[in-house]
Amino acid sequence: MKKEKKQQLKKIRDQIDNIDEKILSLLNQRAEQAKKTTKLKTDSVYDPKREKEVLGKLARKKSGTLSPLAVEQVYGEILSACREVQAPIQVSYLGPEGSNTDEVAKKQFGSSASFFSQPTISDVLVAVENEDSQYGIVPLENTLEGPVVETLDGLVEKNVSIVSQVQLKISHYLMSQEKDAKNISKVYSHPQALAQCKKYLKKTLPNADLIETTSTARAAQIAGGKKRIAAVAPRPCSLLYSLNILDKNIQDNASNRTMFALVEKKTAEPIVLKDSKVSVAFSLDHKPGSLHECLKSFRAYNINLTKIQSRPSKKNDWHYLFFIDFVVEKNLKEAEKCLKTLRGATPFLKILGVFT
Repeated sequence: MKKEKKQQLKKIRDQIDNIDEKILSLLNQRAEQAKKTTKLKTDSVYDPKREKEVLGKLARKKSGTLSPLAVEQVYGEILSACREVQAPIQVSYLGPEGSNTDEVAKKQFGSSASFFSQPTISDVLVAVENEDSQYGIVPLENTLEGPVVETLDGLVEKNVSIVSQVQLKISHYLMSQEKDAKNISKVYSHPQALAQCKKYLKKTLPNADLIETTSTARAAQIAGGKKRIAAVAPRPCSLLYSLNILDKNIQDNASNRTMFALVEKKTAEPIVLKDSKVSVAFSLDHKPGSLHECLKSFRAYNINLTKIQSRPSKKNDWHYLFFIDFVVEKNLKEAEKCLKTLRGATPFLKILGVFT
C-alpha cells in the first residue's frame, strides 16, 4: 500500500514539475512582451489604470481552486516582476517598516520594486519631487477622522501629482514589551490612530499619557526599546519590533478605512480624461459670494462632486484653500468647460491629480 501511494505521489509531483516548466516558459514570454511595450510608452512603465483592468478581468473569471484574492496576489507579483524587466521602480512611503503605508506600497508595487522608508509625509513628497523616488505613498483621508492635513498641505506646496488612490481597511493593535496592560503608563502612536481609538484608550487606559509620533510604525519602534510603554500600530509591527500584542482591533469603529494617495513628480499639467476622477485645490477672493461663484459651474455643467473640504491657506489670516474631487464620466467637454470657468473665478487653482 505504501509503495502504491509513493507511486501516486511521484506521478502527481511529476505533473506539477511539468506544469511549473510551462508556467515558467509563459512567464518569460509575458515578460518579453512587457519589455516590448517600454519603447512605446511615453512616460512611466507603471500604468495603474492598465493594471487595474488586468486584475479586474482576472477577478471576473472563475478562478477554480484558487480564491479571487489569491489570484490577485499572484498576478500582482507577476505585474511587479514584469515592471522590473521594463525598468526598476523606486517607491518612498511613510515609515518605518510595518506601517499601513508600507503595506499599501508593497501591495501596490509588489516585491520587485525598491522601497524607501521616510520619517514624515513631507519627506515622502520631497523624495518624489527631487526624483530620489519615482513614486510616493501617503495617507490622504480616514473614514473616521477625515483628511490628513499634512498630506493636503504637501499636495499643494510640492511639485507632485496624484496618479492613483488605494483604500485599506485599518485594524489597530495595542502592543508592548509588557505582558499586562495594567503596567502601561504611556501610549505612543500617530495622532490619527490615537483619535481612531479614543474611546477604547479612555476606557482601558484612562491614566496613560497619549504621545503623538510621526507614524504608527515609529510608535512600535519606540515601544520596542522601553518598558511601561505601549504602541497603537498594525499587527506586523509586533513581529518586526518584538512586541507582545495586548489587544487587537481596538479602533472605535469596525468600518475604519484610510484612503492613500500614490503620487509622482508633476512634469506637466494633468490632462482631464473620460471615466476619471479629478482632484483640485483652489483659493477664494475674500468677498461675499465667492464660494458660490466657484461652485455654481459644477451644477451648470452637471458635474458630480464627490468631496469638498477646506484648510487654512497658511499665507493670509482667515483665508482658506478648498479641496474638491469631481467625477468625469462621458461628459469630458462639460468637465473641461467647468474647470475653465472655475479657474477664471479663483485667484489660485492647482489640479492635484487625474486618476481612475
